[in-house]
Amino acid sequence: MSGNLNEQMDVIRKGTVEIIPEEDLIRKIEKSIKNKTPLNIKLGCDPSKPDLHIGHSVVLNKLREFQDFGHIAILIVGDFTGMIGDPSGKKKTRPQLTFEQTRENGISYFEQAAHILDKEKTRIVYNSEWLGKIDIHKLINILSKFTVQRILERDDFTKRLKEQQEISLHEMLYPIMQGYDSFAINSDVELGGTDQKFNNLIGRDMQKRFGQEPQVVILMPLLEGTDGSEKMSKSLNNYIGITEEPKEIFGKTMSIPDKLIYKYFELATRISRQELNKIKIELNTPGINPRDLKRRLGFELVKLYYNEDIANTAVDEFDKIFIKKENPDNIPEYVLREYSIKLVNLIVLTKLSDSNASARRLIEQGGVAIDGEKIHDINYVVKQGQEFILKVGKRKFLKIKSI
Repeated sequence: MSGNLNEQMDVIRKGTVEIIPEEDLIRKIEKSIKNKTPLNIKLGCDPSKPDLHIGHSVVLNKLREFQDFGHIAILIVGDFTGMIGDPSGKKKTRPQLTFEQTRENGISYFEQAAHILDKEKTRIVYNSEWLGKIDIHKLINILSKFTVQRILERDDFTKRLKEQQEISLHEMLYPIMQGYDSFAINSDVELGGTDQKFNNLIGRDMQKRFGQEPQVVILMPLLEGTDGSEKMSKSLNNYIGITEEPKEIFGKTMSIPDKLIYKYFELATRISRQELNKIKIELNTPGINPRDLKRRLGFELVKLYYNEDIANTAVDEFDKIFIKKENPDNIPEYVLREYSIKLVNLIVLTKLSDSNASARRLIEQGGVAIDGEKIHDINYVVKQGQEFILKVGKRKFLKIKSI
């Protein structure tokens, strides 16, 4: 074990919304240090979302901090509960996944999470290992320890009842099954976003009812996306993926609203509290350009998921394109074999846009340029023999060559 009580608590408190109850966490850490025995830190993985973004990194970074103090990180892949579907924040029943889908997605989650966690010090387990073995007698015993009133306390169910939206019986099992996970691995601490509070507290209840010392629940805030308003989500296209290309991570970071700079530093990077305090002071200092702090933020994120050299390259590339207005050094090439092709079709063909309608909008909005000159004509035709650099949006470049 490393770090005394004050050191551990200072790091663990950073960025948290709630620690329930904090006095229990202090007692657990004191006992851990005294007996030189690590705590079991639980994080449940949602196998319906295998593509991780920095919104997911908020709890993963906190889990890594526990690892750095010598505690055991336990990732629970909900391959069994994934077949039920977490109803948290949902207005209707979620589609059920197959067992094979949950397993495949769980492996992908772990591989991506390893960008943040110490892979060698992380236990990955599947809750089908114990939930799949529960027979009807055991299930009745578990269910007897909870009331319908307790399960209906969760806001999602209450809202759906008021709106006369259906609640399937299997959905009511989800928090109970997730709570049983805490008992099965003898969890000392469970991490989650604020939207997981109900499920995490059920874990405490489950442990108490089976005579086990209850876990401490640590809730982390939900991170807004690059639009500055909605929760980060791939479906809303306001996300920064942790496995994206370095230039994409850096470029998207530069696009966030100024109001999110501190929050992203606090929750999505691993800089110290002292450095955070300096950033807070800089943000409130007249004459400081927020763009410079975003460059630092982008650098920290790329360094976290790649390395410092690649992060420096991402900074240089961004400066070259957006400040010096030059083309990047390494532009992929595409060989045009058609005699002639409409620019709209070329943009889709080269996967710089996903549809003709989207490509037309980009042209109309001035988001497409050939050799630095914006093209506004949606009927523009590229003829064979033309060679040029095509720019689509802010960060997509392609060198068009002909044969």
